[in-house]
This record gives sequence, structure tokens and C-alpha cells, in this order.
Amino acid sequence: MDRELALELVRVTEAAAVSSAQWMGRGKKNEADDAATSAMRGMFDSISMEGTVVIGEGEKDQAPMLYIGEELGNGNGPAVDIAVDPLEGTNIVAKGHNNAMAVIAAADRGALLHAPDMYMEKIAVGKKASGKISLDDPIEKTIDIVAKANNKRIHDLTVIVQERPRHEELVERVRAKGARVKLFGDGDVGASIATCLPHTGVDLFVGRGGAPEGVISAAAIKCLDGDMQARLVPKNDEEAQRCIGMGLEDPEQLLTLDDLVQSDDAIFAATGVTEGELLNGVKFLGGELTETDSIVMRAKTRTVRFIKANHQLDHKPNFVY
Repeated sequence: MDRELALELVRVTEAAAVSSAQWMGRGKKNEADDAATSAMRGMFDSISMEGTVVIGEGEKDQAPMLYIGEELGNGNGPAVDIAVDPLEGTNIVAKGHNNAMAVIAAADRGALLHAPDMYMEKIAVGKKASGKISLDDPIEKTIDIVAKANNKRIHDLTVIVQERPRHEELVERVRAKGARVKLFGDGDVGASIATCLPHTGVDLFVGRGGAPEGVISAAAIKCLDGDMQARLVPKNDEEAQRCIGMGLEDPEQLLTLDDLVQSDDAIFAATGVTEGELLNGVKFLGGELTETDSIVMRAKTRTVRFIKANHQLDHKPNFVY
């Protein structure tokens, strides 16, 4: 993929973030999501690529735009798979909480797992523990491995887990082992990426969440030299058949990072919508002036860029405001 594409994708996440941020704290998650999706869709039209949405807002008959199979870009450029979450954290924005982002992952055509919308067991770590974890290990053993790899005492290790009833036993086991637990509400893309960025203080991500978000996270983790494993969790025969239709002989097989992103040329881009540990949120500075905070990275070069930008909204026709 052209390296220029990485910076072009940031323009897309910026548009989605600014457009949705205007709904922050208003209690209207659908409106925030619609604004992000519309802005993202409009900006994609200006990008030189032949993009196909493989993870999006739903099937064609369920989503008016950014649906699975939709073609994006102006047709002049690389053929790529696109995974999007125009607003990761719709409830976060509606309530005015932290860590909402607009995110995109891109990779060579056919490289991203076409994950259906179902649950996925996930585990993620940063570079130092890469290659040493297994989703099949008990959490107690994993904590020992990650603590040793990160040169930390167990009681200094931070495990990030989504705050859900399904994780109550897991949380108790982590605490019984002596590690620290950091709970989060929504937004497991940002939570999993945090394991790869030392300034967050997060060492291990584990739990069950959405499969589409898992693939997007995997693209970012590959760019950051981290590691991730996953396993789809179909809840019935229909979901199991969807997994088989994706090419998985065993719907519950262990998926490595290379199964999730089957290319060393992947791009991840995100812009903060609300304040977070990874990125600052959109700031409306008065008049038409707005500030965004973004990250963009490439797996091929392991380049990570943090981009702070000022936008004059009256000169941004693709922003929804």
C-alpha cells in the first residue's frame, strides 16, 4: 500500500471524530454514530484507492452506508480491505465519558479476517511479551509470563478488562493472583492497543468482546509489534455456519495475530472523540476552530505518528456539523 494512504486515512477519522464529538453528552448515541458514519463516508470518496469494506456498520440491507461489501475510494490506487468503526463508543459519547474514538484499519485485499458480528475471546500484550502468550493458558499463568516479560512484580502488573457480568470470575482470579485490574466500560479497541504503548501503564488485555473490534485491534497491534490471540464464540449453529463460511474449518479454532491480519502491510488510524489515555478528545476552541488528536501507524515500517491538527470547520465541507 502507498504510504500516503496512511495520512489520507487520518483525514477520514478526523472528519468522523469532529462530526460525532458535537453530540458528546447529549444522550443521543444514534445521532452521534450517524454523524460519524456520514462524515467518514463522504471523506472516503476523495481517497485514491480501491477499497472494500470487510468490517463495517452491518450488512447491505442493515446499513445505509459503510456496509460490508461497499466499495470506497475513487478507484485510482491500491486494492485494500477496509475495517471501520466510525464511532467506537457510541454510549461513551452519549454520556460524555472517556475513550471514544473514530477508527479505521486497512490491509492488502484479502488480508483482514472477515469477522462476523459475534463474540470473540481475546488476549493482547505489548512487544516484550510477544510470542509468549496463549489464549489457552489459565489467566494465572499468563500473568506470570507477562510480568516476567515486562520485568514487573505481579502486584505492579495492570490487567485491563471490560466491566461486564461475564468477566466477574476473571476479575476475581486476577485480583486473587495479586495483579491490578483496570476496568473499562466500552471501547475495547483502545483498551487492547494500550498494552502496546508503555505510557498507558497497561500490560495485559483479556476478555470477551466483539469480533469486528478484535480484527481492527489486531491491525494496530501488528503495527506496534505486540501480540494477540483470539477465538470466535458462536452462540448457535447459524453463527457457527457463518464462521465456516469465512473459511474456518473449526469455528472455534485459535486465531493468531497473523490469522487476524494476514499481511505485514497494514495501516491503523484513529482520532480521539472524547478524552482518553491513548488520545485526547476533540476540542472546540471557539468560532470555527477545532482541534483533533490522532494516531496513525504502518505495520510495514513500524512507524507510529501522533498528529495534532487544527481545523476551520467553515472550510471542511465533508465534516457534518
